[in-house]
Amino acid sequence: MAKTKSRRLVNIEIVEHRTFTAEVIGDKTSILDIRAVAEDGTRINIEVQLRDYGNMDRRSLFYWSREFANGLDKGEDYSLLANVVAINIVNFEAVNADDFHTVFHLWEDTHRDCLLTDALEIHFIDVKKFNALPEKNIENDPLHRCLTFFDQNISDDLLKELTNMDAAIYKANEKMKFLANDKEVLRLYNMREMAQIDYNSGMKKARDERSIEIARNMIADGEPVEKIVKYTGLTKEDINNLEL
Repeated sequence: MAKTKSRRLVNIEIVEHRTFTAEVIGDKTSILDIRAVAEDGTRINIEVQLRDYGNMDRRSLFYWSREFANGLDKGEDYSLLANVVAINIVNFEAVNADDFHTVFHLWEDTHRDCLLTDALEIHFIDVKKFNALPEKNIENDPLHRCLTFFDQNISDDLLKELTNMDAAIYKANEKMKFLANDKEVLRLYNMREMAQIDYNSGMKKARDERSIEIARNMIADGEPVEKIVKYTGLTKEDINNLEL
């Protein structure tokens, strides 16, 4: 059965003073999907993913290609296809680079100044790497301000400084205050939290069952208890209580 998704339309103003209407799509996962259209027609897909489930590069390309293809109705000319920007906000290393913000385009391999098309643009924003920066340039860098604003551990003083410094962050903070009293938003948030708890519990159960299976096989092969503990993570008591 397909997952039922909830949709909520919001207006978003980004730091470059480009306003677009975004459709926030939530389901029972830890992923937040925002699809938007900028004033110049550029289509934007924002993915917020907290955990690494693998294949983030291919996942981003898949969502980019789907958004790109959906921008053209049957019979229309290819020139009408809008540029698509994919923005991936992650809390793990998706790109093997020191920078927390990486951007990809379609450049020619040898002639690095030759861009095939500006239709594709993919961003990866690694929140974990950003948080590890020794200093944040919130005074001069809008992205630094934005990511600092979304830090759940932000102090009241720093939040006040950000809202006084950046009109877009002020508006976002006011919107969040409003949404905090929205019963539907709270319901979706609670659903997401419960879904993550259920997922974590299910994963732990699966790991435990797999460890028990491995332990039983090792016992049958006559492996010493110390080795079984090392390879399964089970305690000696757990292993001794296993029924073969």
